[in-house]
Amino acid sequence: MEGRKGDVSTSREAAATARRKRPTILDIAERAGVSKSLVSLALRNDLGVGVQTRERILQVAEEIGYRPHVLARALRERRTMRLGVALTSLENPYHTEVFAAVEDAADGAGLSVLLAHGKRAGGHLEERINALLDLNLDGIVVISSWADPAMLQTVSRRAPVVMIGRSLEPVDGIDSVNNDDEAGAALVVGHLAARGHSKILHLTSSLRPAGLARRHGYEAAMRAHGLEAHIRVLARTRGGALQPDLDAALADGYDAVFARNDVEAADVLDHAWDHGLAVPTDLAVVGYDDSMLARRARPRLTSVHQPRQAMGARAVELLIERIDGRLEDRHEVLSPHLVVRESAPQA
Repeated sequence: MEGRKGDVSTSREAAATARRKRPTILDIAERAGVSKSLVSLALRNDLGVGVQTRERILQVAEEIGYRPHVLARALRERRTMRLGVALTSLENPYHTEVFAAVEDAADGAGLSVLLAHGKRAGGHLEERINALLDLNLDGIVVISSWADPAMLQTVSRRAPVVMIGRSLEPVDGIDSVNNDDEAGAALVVGHLAARGHSKILHLTSSLRPAGLARRHGYEAAMRAHGLEAHIRVLARTRGGALQPDLDAALADGYDAVFARNDVEAADVLDHAWDHGLAVPTDLAVVGYDDSMLARRARPRLTSVHQPRQAMGARAVELLIERIDGRLEDRHEVLSPHLVVRESAPQA
């Protein structure tokens, strides 16, 4: 009898364990006879899955009682299934494109997104982030390097925080995703130097971490190519006049400009047009971000591409991991690449 009771107890424990085990996309993939990645695409309603295959995957998911992990947790813990996104500025298309990437990733995870605009002011950004938190959101993505580290730490005690951007030092208690700014600057200098440019000017109007990193990357790359004698930085105040200093550099023989971002590169293209300079024959121009401006400028702008889609997707993944209980910080740096267009020599 004791043996039978033990057998019954063991069976009950096994049954309870089975009930507690949530079906996963691996279970769906095995039962449907497809890959894990195909299941993910189908559940997100993405392209790349045939109609019949998608229907089979969704049917299997329903049969085994699969629920996305985030949704199941939300139902248990009364989460809102909403994320907040706070960005520094709507003026720079790079920021809005990153937001769009975050929104796409959130949609794929079954989450909705609320947007707050920091208006290029640290204090206002903090107010907007706190206002988002007052809505009882599940987490915050901050597309900015303007946020005060102490404030971010305080915010992280109320909800998970992921920053897309760069701080001078990693901030304890939050995750971050950014691109390698020094490597991006080195790509620009290397490309221009390989095509005969030695007097390469760097234009910047930022003292924020990303801007400083691009400046340091430019200076290091110039030295690496033996061009240290030609290092020259045009440190422009935001909204300040470009013409006097740029004209002085052109008079000194500078024939290439590496701008901190595409917005500033567009200002250089305007200056060239106004003064009858042919781009890239008289003046090569390179930007950073590979935003909408780079793709629509005339001539088309050579620019360093930040992997916005990957950055946005990874930020949402990290936020979901935090929502699910991960405690350790993660700070991830993605690699940029140079997109060569008509504003810089191609051969």
